[in-house]
Amino acid sequence: MSAQVSTALRDPDGGSGHTRADDPGDNLVEMRGVSFRRGEMMIFDGLDMNIRRGQVTAIMGPSGTGKTTLLRLLTGQLRPDAGTVRVGDYDVPTLGLNRLYDLRRQMGMLFQNGALLTDYNVFDNVAFPLREHTRLPERLIRHIVLTKLHAVGLRGAAWLYPAELSGGMNRRVALARAIVMDPDILIYDEPFVGLDPISMGVIVRLIRRLNDALGLTSIVVSHDIHELEVVADESFLLAEGRVVAHGPHRELMAQDSALVRQFMHGEADGPVPYHFPAPDYATDLLNTPGRR
Repeated sequence: MSAQVSTALRDPDGGSGHTRADDPGDNLVEMRGVSFRRGEMMIFDGLDMNIRRGQVTAIMGPSGTGKTTLLRLLTGQLRPDAGTVRVGDYDVPTLGLNRLYDLRRQMGMLFQNGALLTDYNVFDNVAFPLREHTRLPERLIRHIVLTKLHAVGLRGAAWLYPAELSGGMNRRVALARAIVMDPDILIYDEPFVGLDPISMGVIVRLIRRLNDALGLTSIVVSHDIHELEVVADESFLLAEGRVVAHGPHRELMAQDSALVRQFMHGEADGPVPYHFPAPDYATDLLNTPGRR
C-alpha cells in the first residue's frame, strides 16, 4: 500500500492534471519570463525553463547564479517579481497557503546536509512525514518505512541515530525520508557535497534507479559535472540571470560558447569573473571606513 498523496500533480481546486509519464513532450515544470531581484541585485531576468515529466534534470551554474533561488520559486518559498511558475496544474505564485501545502506534499526534498532530526533514530526520521501528514496505523507506517530504508540499503540501520552514521549513510536516510510519501517530484540540493567516491557512486546510482523505478521527476542542483553526466537526461546551465545552455550533458560539454566551456571544463579564466563587483580597488582602500 502506498502513502502517496497524488498520482499526478493536480491542483485540487482547478486543473485536471496530467497522467502520462511516458510522453516526451509533457512538461511537469514550466517557467516563463521569470524575473527576481534581491535588493539591487538581479538574480533572474526573463528566465525560461521546461522540466519534463519522468526525467532526471540537472540545474548547474557558477556560485551565485540563483540555483537555490530557483528551487525556492518552484516550492513557493519565494514569488517572482514577474513571469509564471507552473508545476503540473499549479500556478505556484498565486497559491494560497492550503493549496501550497497540497503542492509541497507532492514533492520530496533531499537537503544538502541531509537535515536529519538528531534526537530521532533513523526509523523515526523516515517515519516523520507519514506521522505528520497521514493517519496511517503504526503497523503500516512500519512496513512503508522499512521498505524505503531497504530501497536505499539501510534497513539494518533503522535503530541507529544520525550521530552514528557516516556522511553517505546520512544522505541515504534523508533520501529514504524524501521518498516515503511517494512524491511526484524529487528535488536534490547538492546531493554529492562532502561524499567519498564510494558514497557518491551509491547516491548517483540511487538517483537514477529511484527515478526510473518509482516514475519520479527528479531535479538535481549540483556543481559535480562528471556525476551529472552519468545521471542526468537533460542539463540546464544558469548564468547572467537566464538559461545560457541546455540539452543532453554531452552537448553542453561540446559547446563553443566561452561561458559554457569555462564552467563545463572548469577553466579558471573566462567570462565568469573571479571578483565580485566592487568599486575601484585603490579608491576603495582610501575611502573612510563605512563610506561608499
